[in-house]
Amino acid sequence: QLQLVESGGGLVQPGGSLRLSCAASGFTLDYYVIGWFRQAPGKEREVVSCISSSDGSTYHADSVKGRFTISRDNAKNTVYLQMNSLKPEDTAVYSCAATHRDYCSVYAVMYDYWGQGTQVTVSS
Repeated sequence: QLQLVESGGGLVQPGGSLRLSCAASGFTLDYYVIGWFRQAPGKEREVVSCISSSDGSTYHADSVKGRFTISRDNAKNTVYLQMNSLKPEDTAVYSCAATHRDYCSVYAVMYDYWGQGTQVTVSS
């Protein structure tokens, strides 16, 4: 059974850092594009970051560029989202998703497998 499990969320003060993990079971992440999405209450889901399967190229939304970094550890079958300089507006449920396509996509509909999400709350 293909499964994605996120971890690492929590409560952090503004300016703090968190590292989210997206661990896969039942399949090898190497061959999949992995995206991180987030959804805040009352808002639509939006893409945060994405990492390709072919050359490891990455995409980061303008709102997180320079603060968030996506990376993958194929040996651990895990993708990470390092989040620094967190702001209250980063508060959301963060989910990772996988697609067998060759390139990153900002559209959630292009992804085939989803994790259950992890809550990130940035507040003093």
